[in-house]
Amino acid sequence: MTAVARTREELKAARAGVSGRVAVVMTMGALHEGHAALMRAARKEADFVVATIFVNPLQFGPNEDLARYPRTFEADLEVCVAEGVDLVFAPSPEVVYPDGQPAITVDPGPLGRELEGAVRPGHFAGVLTVVLKLLHLIGPDVAFFGEKDYQQLTLIRAMVRDLSMDVEIVGVPTVREADGLALSSRNRYLSAEERTFALALSRALRAGATQHTAVAVLATAGQELTNLDVDYLELRDPALGAPPHHGPARLLVAARIASTRLIDNIELELR
Repeated sequence: MTAVARTREELKAARAGVSGRVAVVMTMGALHEGHAALMRAARKEADFVVATIFVNPLQFGPNEDLARYPRTFEADLEVCVAEGVDLVFAPSPEVVYPDGQPAITVDPGPLGRELEGAVRPGHFAGVLTVVLKLLHLIGPDVAFFGEKDYQQLTLIRAMVRDLSMDVEIVGVPTVREADGLALSSRNRYLSAEERTFALALSRALRAGATQHTAVAVLATAGQELTNLDVDYLELRDPALGAPPHHGPARLLVAARIASTRLIDNIELELR
């Protein structure tokens, strides 16, 4: 049976007496098959699985979609139950930030101001701050995050390493629809026509991945994006440093389709 905790006290009571390996999957709700895949991965690796449902105001900019971000708790709870989640922690902002806007946040460092961070100033400070708080509150042994938000995953790993936190961070491959579109809670904003345009992101990544030099990767991928409002198309090494000349790499893209902003990435090999 899946329990629900909404306060710190309820969370502490639900965690009391839990033995074995504890996993957490952090979400903002509006759950889809990508989130379910994270929960299944956690279920395989842990004795007790916690899922969080919290729309974190700290990671939204002043002109972003905090107000309209989908909130579908009852449907989300059904997903958690179906995937065997033991505990859902669904706090309000007042529970997570009892003093309002926190005076102290996590600085994501230089990478936090590149790519997504350049387009969304302050975003990753908000992400890392809430992840750190939830890790402290829940106390898991392992946390699962999707590779679709690859920069977020990279920064969370860096935070855990740099702050000597005793938790394992596991990345789970991006889940896609049959036509290649990466699953995202924001996909529901798209009209049928806009969704067709959105397919250019995954199409560009797949096209780029057929090439084997950095110049060719970017040129080939860019040809698929000529009709989109592109924020960035960049090739980086797996740690999101400078692009390598050979070996593993990540191709990342972000673009706007009407009022909806989507991101995607793919792993590839340069030689």
